[in-house]
This record gives sequence, C-alpha cells and structure tokens, in this order.
Amino acid sequence: MTGQIAIIGAGPSGCFLAQALLKSDPALQVDLIDRLPVPYGLVRYGVAADHQGTKAVSRQFARLFERQGARFFGNVSIGSDVTLDDLRGAYDAVVLAAGLSADRALAVPGGDLGGVFGAGKLTRALYEHPEAEALPQLGPRPLIVGNGNVAIDLLRLLAKTPEELEGSDLGHSPTDWLAASGIEEITITGRSPAAAAKFDTVMIKELGKLGGVTIRVLGAGETDDPQARKKLEALAALEEGEGPRRITFRFGLTPIAVEGDSRAEAVRFASDAGEEVLPCSSVLTAIGFDAPGDLPRDLLLAEESEGKLAEGLYATGWFRRGPRGTIPDNRADAKELAERILTEIAPDTTKTGAALLGALPDTTDYSGWSRIDNAETANPPPGRCRVKITTREDMLRLAREEETQ
Repeated sequence: MTGQIAIIGAGPSGCFLAQALLKSDPALQVDLIDRLPVPYGLVRYGVAADHQGTKAVSRQFARLFERQGARFFGNVSIGSDVTLDDLRGAYDAVVLAAGLSADRALAVPGGDLGGVFGAGKLTRALYEHPEAEALPQLGPRPLIVGNGNVAIDLLRLLAKTPEELEGSDLGHSPTDWLAASGIEEITITGRSPAAAAKFDTVMIKELGKLGGVTIRVLGAGETDDPQARKKLEALAALEEGEGPRRITFRFGLTPIAVEGDSRAEAVRFASDAGEEVLPCSSVLTAIGFDAPGDLPRDLLLAEESEGKLAEGLYATGWFRRGPRGTIPDNRADAKELAERILTEIAPDTTKTGAALLGALPDTTDYSGWSRIDNAETANPPPGRCRVKITTREDMLRLAREEETQ
C-alpha cells in the first residue's frame, strides 16, 4: 500500500506541494482539504482581479486533479468538521498549507478606530470571498500604511478607471463600489527608505500605465546599490501623469498613532525630521498577515523545524515562513518539503485516509468545483472573464447539481 498524505489548504502552497509529491511518486494518494467549497485559495481570493496572468496558474493546478490523481475535499472546517488529530490518525502525513488570512493589527493608539481597514479584509470583499464583510466607505482621501506588493495592488485597483479594469474578474458590485468611491487622493506610506521598500519594481512600472492619475514621489532619496536604483528610477518615471486622481508616495514614516474621535481622521508619523500628521478619510493597513486562529501556528519554529512540526506533521508556504515571498517562492518551498516527506514517510496499512472525509455530509469534490467554474465562466459580461458565485450556499448548490439530477 502506498502512502496517504493530507494537505490542509488547497491554495498555491498546497497545490505546489501536491504537484511535487505526485511527480516524484505517482502512486501516492494525496488529498487536498479546504475550508471553502472551491480550491485555489489565494489565487482566487488574494491575487489582484486585474492580474489574470498570475491567476492562470490555476490551469496548472487543475492537472493535479485531472491527470495526477489528487483529490479535493472542500467545505471542510478543521476543528468543527474534523480535528487535526483525526487527520493525523487517518493519514501517514498531514501538511498545514493554510496560508495566513488575518490582517496584522496596526498596534498604535487609535489603530482600532472606525475607518481603519486591513488590506486583506478589504481585498477579500473586493474579490467576493463568501465570508467577506460589506465594502466600506473610504472617503475622498484614503491613506495606505505599508508599501509592499499587497499595498501596491490595492493602490492600483483604487486608482484605476472602469475602462482599465477590462479583462479582470472584478464583480459587478465591487466595480460599482469603485466607480462611486469618490476618491480624490491616495497617500501611500512606508517605514523604510524608497531604496529598501518591499514592493517589486515591476509593480511600480505597472502604475505608470494608469491614465487617470497624477503621481508625486516625496523623499525617495538616493542609493549606490544597482538593484535598489532600479526602484528609484521606476518611481521617478511615475511623475509624468496629469490625471484628476492624485497619488502621493511617502517614505521613512513610522506610524505612531491614528487620530480621530470615533473614526480615523489623520495618522501621526515619526520620521528622521520629527513628527508629522497626515490627514485622511480612512486608513488602509497593508503590514502583513497572521493565522486566523483555527490552526496551531504556535507550534511553528520555522527556522528550526524546516517544515516539520512533529512526527508526520509538516507545514509549508506562508503558514510556515510567515507572510514573505511570492507564489514562485512557495513553489520552491513546496519542492524542498516534498523531498523531506518522501524520505520520512512510512506507510501504515491501518490508516483509513480519505474514508474519514468521505463520511462528512457536505463536502465538495473536484467535479463539483468544475460545475462551479463552468457556471462562472459560461457567460461573463463584456469586459470580464468570469462572474464569481459569491455565497457558500450557491456554491454548494451548484456543486451538488449532478447528484440531484
């Protein structure tokens, strides 16, 4: 009997790991488990709606289920539907690949005021995650704290015209929300100097294609580092537009308080020059992510464990390393962990594997996801590539259609 492996999380980290495992040993039984009724996680609900090239990795992941024999078990909540201990008892190895979906809090006075929104929470609403809250009112002058790629994605979407969203999968309601936002000016701030900012240069160059903005870059400074200089050059090239919506980049600013009575009205920053207060109508934080609390990330000692938490229990991707690195970085991480698992796994013929999951009443499988996918892409409106099913109930109904016919 070959080994049985359960991967908790069917996003990029989980799918890359399943790919690597099955490529090395096609006889393995690999089951991907997700809390949502649909797979692909971050690709579906985290990658920007206008980055369809990045989202295309899902076609590669589809081969996992269609050709390599992996199985998908969706709508399974760890802790309520099945416990981690149950899975460890049923499988030869269990891997936590659930990512990090909770926004890291802005731990300054006023960080919990109304009008302070985490980037993850906001983008899940924009991308129509079934558990997302309603899209909020940002007012005319939102201020972004953080300048990594997540912050730049958010900035770009807020600044785009409706015409510039052609070809995306942004839904009707989020599209209307953006069009009616009334945003006049966006300020984006970072703690580090521009040369050390965490965004990728290609993301900055993409901002240069926006037609409806005027961009200012204040305090970018200089650098002798050739790679860092490319960032400064990309920023300098942005200051050519003459659109009505204003964007201002600021660097070297550390937030020390959000000011306002019941709602954010300004952010107080510390810098080398002293303190500075920037007025705003809302605050969007893009300062990293944490585990949501339903999986034991406190077990992790990433530098020491190298992916192994206990006998037969492993972790990969952001869940292991923290919120650093891109989708390709997760592929490399998964390949390394696959090699380790394959050297350590000891198949046990008494393990029941997927029989544990098959006994659950409301799981979805890959065929069910295919019906959802087909329904979303069958007749998209002009300018869109899909219309997402936005509620868990409707997803489950579509997934079960064949069973009820």
